[in-house]
Amino acid sequence: MMSDRPHLLLVDDERSIREPLAQYLSRNGFRVTAVDSAAEARVRLNANAIDLVILDIMMPGEDGLSLCRHIRETSEIPVILLTAKSEETDRIVGLEMGADDYVLKPFSPRELVARIKVIFRRVASGGQRVTAPDGATYAFAGWLLKSQERTLVDSEGVSLPLSTAEYNLMLAFATRPNQVLSRDQLLDITQGREANAFDRAIDNQISRLRKKIEPDPKNPTLIKTVWGGGYTLSAEVRKL
Repeated sequence: MMSDRPHLLLVDDERSIREPLAQYLSRNGFRVTAVDSAAEARVRLNANAIDLVILDIMMPGEDGLSLCRHIRETSEIPVILLTAKSEETDRIVGLEMGADDYVLKPFSPRELVARIKVIFRRVASGGQRVTAPDGATYAFAGWLLKSQERTLVDSEGVSLPLSTAEYNLMLAFATRPNQVLSRDQLLDITQGREANAFDRAIDNQISRLRKKIEPDPKNPTLIKTVWGGGYTLSAEVRKL
């Protein structure tokens, strides 16, 4: 349960951004712990009950993407990335790692507060993040999706590791075979948040998945594009 004043962890090595932003967030009803490095953030994550992390991508030492990966591998704490316009690839990677949102620098603190509140509304309502029963395995087209190991296994028994975003997306398809899912639906299902302007993240994840499971990724036969609709897994799925 979140307290009446959600606890935010702000991670940014630029003091000129970190300190004024921490003060603004505090004035808007949040408890804020502000740190200047990923190493210090890890300490605070272990020591405190953090409700949301605001994380700068570009930092000396361990960068924000590495810390984002650690957070998503170890918890469900929402993450908002702070990123420059020139860091488009990093933004996409961050979303694929499971970040919930991003804000471009320079940004309006008011906009950031609005995005934080959107995420907390989703958390309070239980979200819609896709889940599978422990140990569930889904068989389709010669592949096995193993939820316990979070991997795909091909017909020869070779295990294919998946990123968090790829796994969530594949699980969404496997639990909804032959159903057309729009980009907004896929964002909502896989990232457990109110979908907004990041449908390109889904397109990039689809492209990565196709490279892993399609015989010819340029002419996909499993994950098909439905023009004007979204994507669908065109396969029969058996739950084992």
